[in-house]
Amino acid sequence: MTRLPIHSVLPDLLAALRERSGAVLVAPPGAGKTTAVAPALLDEPWCTGTIILTSPRRVAARAAAERMAEMLGEKPGETVGYLTRLDSKRSARTRILVVTEAIFVNTILADAELAGISAVLFDEAHERHLDSDLGLALALETRTVLREDLRVLVMSATIDGQRFARLLDPECPTIESEGRAYPLRIEWLGSSPQVSIEEAMTAAVARAWREGQGDILAFLPGVREIERTRERLEGRLPEALVLPLHGQVEPAGQRAAIRRDPEGRRRVVLATAIAETSLTLDGVSVVVDSGLSRHAEFDRAAGTTHLVTHRASQAAAAQRAGRAARQGPGVAYRLWEEAGHAGRAPYDLPEMLTADLAPLVLGLARWGTTDPASLQWLDPPPEASVSAARRTLQALGALDDQGRITPRGEQLAHLPLDPQGAATVLFGAEHGVAENAAQLALLLQERGLGGSGDDLEQRLSRWNADRGARADASRRLAARWARSAEQLVSRTGERNPSLGILLAAGRPEFIAKRRDAHGENWIAAGGRGFILDPTSPLARSEFIVIGDAQGQAKGARITAAIALDEAELERWLPERIERHKRLDWTGDRVEASLERRLGAINLASGSDPAPDPQAIVDILVEKALENPAKLLPRDLLARARYAGISALSPDKLAENAALWLVPLLAGRRDLDLPRSRLVDALLSQLDWDARQRLDRFAPREFVSPAGTSHAIDYTGEDAPSVEVRVQALFGLEQHPMVGDTPLLLKLTSPAGRPIQATRDLPGFWRGSWADVRKDMKGRYPKHRWPEEPWAEKPSLKTKNAFSRSEG
Repeated sequence: MTRLPIHSVLPDLLAALRERSGAVLVAPPGAGKTTAVAPALLDEPWCTGTIILTSPRRVAARAAAERMAEMLGEKPGETVGYLTRLDSKRSARTRILVVTEAIFVNTILADAELAGISAVLFDEAHERHLDSDLGLALALETRTVLREDLRVLVMSATIDGQRFARLLDPECPTIESEGRAYPLRIEWLGSSPQVSIEEAMTAAVARAWREGQGDILAFLPGVREIERTRERLEGRLPEALVLPLHGQVEPAGQRAAIRRDPEGRRRVVLATAIAETSLTLDGVSVVVDSGLSRHAEFDRAAGTTHLVTHRASQAAAAQRAGRAARQGPGVAYRLWEEAGHAGRAPYDLPEMLTADLAPLVLGLARWGTTDPASLQWLDPPPEASVSAARRTLQALGALDDQGRITPRGEQLAHLPLDPQGAATVLFGAEHGVAENAAQLALLLQERGLGGSGDDLEQRLSRWNADRGARADASRRLAARWARSAEQLVSRTGERNPSLGILLAAGRPEFIAKRRDAHGENWIAAGGRGFILDPTSPLARSEFIVIGDAQGQAKGARITAAIALDEAELERWLPERIERHKRLDWTGDRVEASLERRLGAINLASGSDPAPDPQAIVDILVEKALENPAKLLPRDLLARARYAGISALSPDKLAENAALWLVPLLAGRRDLDLPRSRLVDALLSQLDWDARQRLDRFAPREFVSPAGTSHAIDYTGEDAPSVEVRVQALFGLEQHPMVGDTPLLLKLTSPAGRPIQATRDLPGFWRGSWADVRKDMKGRYPKHRWPEEPWAEKPSLKTKNAFSRSEG
């Protein structure tokens, strides 16, 4: 057997696990930790059951199991087995079971005690996938509460091992292994924004092909770039065996990419980040790295998970380059500048900080905790993401208002899907179409099934017509999900809902209605806006259910959806449709309408014949108090303010609106209240003493010596003031007063034009009156303009009319 670097530290590791129930193993890529550690534990005295080895990816899980089985001289499924979503090999003899991280989470949630399991090994834990962090937190709680004998081993390729050790136990041993050191040369090729990534990669691979020997491993961000690069390379390097390696490749194709070509041909393997860790690709001595990485990130505002392309971190670049020196000297070509390398992020962010946490929150609720902070985490779940997850789960009926799991939530959690997919499958099982629903849920999770296109119904049809190995395996998986769902629920109600209704049952917030004639803009029941390519066949639909969307919250583009119509919603999901009474302030009145709504979608609206009268009054009071100056009699409030009466102050009137304003609004829709009623209502707020004080200190009118009445103005800066014709004041020797304040007399001519203003009428008579008299006598000769007005009888009549009345 080939001796690997990990073998030198295995004695220390075995001794540590005999003494304690946990340890951390730090070993660089190529050290052999994935395939050597688990077999070494089989003969330990404490190891009487199964060893579970978690793997971040299906490809890596199957490859690790096959390699360990080969080392034991067996076939997969005997001592070493594996279990992934689409493929499994295990038997009663299996002692080492390699599983994906998601499958381990489902395993421990189903059996918290992990009966029959002696150890759980978390491989490549430094990648910090959500299921890895959750599985580790649950395993640590199981070890603390139920299984002190359970061994938990974290295997990391980075110095994060120290953080893991502190998480497992303050005294947790950390064993470090050297890597296999082969020379590695880095070539910096630089980049140009004018050259596409596919063109740059094709040129770099062609150069690496000419300059070196051995197989080439090229890292690209996604499947689309891999396919475009493959097309270019097959024309440029016809002698090369170009092989893709990503999650959508069938198992046989993945094996061909991992192993040397049996015919000795030189290979070019085009891979996503799937090949960064865990896998050793035989024969690879050259790496070409695009420097890009694509990750799924959850947008809380849009409520969707979308793929985002980033610059690969320094740690990821190191992992990729190391692939070239696993089995001998190697070279790594990097499609960026050396000077810019230090500006890259040191590590990728943990998925805990970027992923949709609905599966995690549901898993924790099933575990029995509503507070994620009660478990042990390297990075605790962000509260905003936890809150968004709770809202999603409550919309599905999976959690109650306190965040506890409901019977429906228990059913959802028993299916190995995300909560929304599980809700789709359960609804299908209840209505006799479990397998259709399961296929639809799987179609959204397995990229590439049924080809591309935004119409999920068309993709499902193409998938069912596909007779390839991956399509067959996927259909078998969907059938297993369907059978599991049928065991959880009973068939009820109508049969055979459409695919659109099945998807809507799992994604009620993503039922969307068209907002324009072109079908480009859509509003979802959850209140978010989405964009659809107007050339899509779905653009002609009135309603769709969105299965996937890419892009930011404002303008996320729909990439997968199914059409449905309103009648289907009424028939199958009536509980989602609510009748809303709505009152709107139009600016001058309240309008009452009755709406049928599906969340933020208005299905229909009309006038409400019986609105809530109290609700209308409440709106009118609110609007009145927003701008009381527009409604209230300004002169009365000014009088009250001048007299120092607090009962008519704005604050007091707002506080007592229920007493004086509400009675005036009964039966009304507007604030166009008669002034007389408003004044009476306000004066009713005053007791007898306040009324007397108001009339005494701020009388409403001034009565002139001529018997005319004039409203006193208390609103201006010169208050109190009154406008009066000077002739009405003849005979008045003393200046009129308001309380202790002289009343400002704004004197006018017979035509109402201003003459002069004074707070000293006697001084005016004996002073400037002479000049005023001269001017007025010339302008209004028919009127009296005496030299001593204080000695004259007051009258507004002309000279002749006055003489006749006196005679």
